[in-house]
Amino acid sequence: MPIYRPIVAVVLAGVIAACGVAQSPPAAPTPSSTVLRTDANLVLVDVVVTDRGNPVHGLDRSRFHLLEDGHEQPITSFDEHRPTATPAGAGTPQPPLPPHTYTNVPAYPAASAVNVLLLDALNTPMANQMDVRQKMIQYLGKIPAGTPLAIFTLASRLRLLEGFSTDAAQLTRALQSSKGSPQQSVILDPQSDQALDSTLGDMATLTSGSDTLTAAGVSSLSSMRQFEADIAAFQTDLRVQMTLEAMQQLARYLSGIPGRKNVIWFSGSFPIALDPDDTQQDPFEAMRNYSDQIRDTAELLSAARVAVYPVNARGLVTPPSLDASYTPSTNLISATANGNRTTARRRANANKPSTSNDDLNANKQLMEEQASMQQIAEQTGGQQYLNTNGLQEAIASAIQNGSSYYTIGYAPAAHPLDGQYRKIQINLESSNFKLGYRHGYYADPPGKPSEHTPGQISLITAATLHGAPPTTQILFQARILPATDPLLKGTPMPGGPAGELTASFKSTPQRMVTDLTIDPRTLRYDASADGVIHSKVEFAMVAFDAEGQRINYLDRGFQINLKPGQLSQTMSNGIRIRLPFDLPAGQFFLRIAVHDLTAGRAGSLEVPITVAAN
Repeated sequence: MPIYRPIVAVVLAGVIAACGVAQSPPAAPTPSSTVLRTDANLVLVDVVVTDRGNPVHGLDRSRFHLLEDGHEQPITSFDEHRPTATPAGAGTPQPPLPPHTYTNVPAYPAASAVNVLLLDALNTPMANQMDVRQKMIQYLGKIPAGTPLAIFTLASRLRLLEGFSTDAAQLTRALQSSKGSPQQSVILDPQSDQALDSTLGDMATLTSGSDTLTAAGVSSLSSMRQFEADIAAFQTDLRVQMTLEAMQQLARYLSGIPGRKNVIWFSGSFPIALDPDDTQQDPFEAMRNYSDQIRDTAELLSAARVAVYPVNARGLVTPPSLDASYTPSTNLISATANGNRTTARRRANANKPSTSNDDLNANKQLMEEQASMQQIAEQTGGQQYLNTNGLQEAIASAIQNGSSYYTIGYAPAAHPLDGQYRKIQINLESSNFKLGYRHGYYADPPGKPSEHTPGQISLITAATLHGAPPTTQILFQARILPATDPLLKGTPMPGGPAGELTASFKSTPQRMVTDLTIDPRTLRYDASADGVIHSKVEFAMVAFDAEGQRINYLDRGFQINLKPGQLSQTMSNGIRIRLPFDLPAGQFFLRIAVHDLTAGRAGSLEVPITVAAN
């Protein structure tokens, strides 16, 4: 994580003019016309209003009524957000930048929300993963221009496959890469499950010719069934734990990104509970209930303004008896001891295939699995898409609805910030519309660590998150070259390590040079009596490897001093600064951030770079 460095006073005009990186500075963004300043504990609630699945726009503030713990609260702020209409020509290519030069100037208008695709291999059979991947690639071929998406995968751990991007081709390449390929779940093992079921079925069939079994035979069969149930319960424990930990990690990551975030979660799901099974030796041994853990995770997501849209990756689920590979189960129903032998009493026709029971049990399991997804969706203000084969339509609907919402702000009536859970209820006058919103929050004191919220992080830390959307409050260009490039021939380079982790490299450091050209109109200045204007700026660079591990970083502060005679040239050519940076040979993602310390604004971008060995 970047560490703040002392500010160095420098005059930047013409510092690296000989490098030839200056371009015409991009237009400054138009500041927001509405600024809310308050010292109260403002609570923001995003509300999605739909009518038959379609978003409802144009609702008046007066129609909304918000209650906290049953008491109506005055609404202090109200905003409607709609999907950004792509202007004419927004999708056309922009004039190319010089080689090795990048910019954070947005190619599209800022979106009302950003979206995350979470491809869950941990809880999804391989065949369904392949279907989801293919349909996602098809969807990206027709996604509206300017839609910001990031792709995460979940297998043995949560992994960022592709950071936020509006480039559909880049997102498609990520899905088509080896890292985006379907993966066998580290816990789900349908082949082993089927083999064990088959073995138990064979044992039951072998005993079906006689009503009298040895006590050892009955005990062995019953113990194996109990063993199967215990394995299944243990596997479910692991799946739920790993899934919820990944969701919590995602909440903490996304908390550093402002505004609403929609997580579209493609999963085969996991259950909210495991009920008693009266066919086992101990019906209660495999019982489980995960509702508390699911609720706590949903609250963590809500606190980060993350709405979850679960999509059942299995599509429309049919009864198992309709599957060509289906094998009916044959279960031992009950047994009673009779001296040294045991008599197995079976119901009439018990040895015949129990198709109806299998279908009934499968339907019960499906409902339990989907209940967990529904709970997370409802508590975070999202919507679930279950029992549908229209996966492309589901993601399009989730992005459309998740980008159409109202943000309601209110300052709760005077209550102690005691960390207790406060319930939120929102009513809409004169309508039967469906409302989706988070249903509460923990009233934790500000500025103190809390187990209920992801916690606040600094602006520069948020701007340097790997894979996060580029921030555009400060606009700049960055040219990145190795120090050995002919364009830098004769340029003096500072000695010593360039980066806080350079000394930890296992190979010889390679010096890279980043030349920044900052749009001066996006900074804030203070004027002194002699006419010199000043701005305090922090620059940070963080390099990540393909696994998202930090390789090196640096953080430098500067005070920019512009004399009256330099102002015109600087406004025309931009503010320029050079930052050397060490990296080992390899492929990396370089995150660059500029932080205006006076205005509390930031700009950032992330670029892939390849460092060649000398």
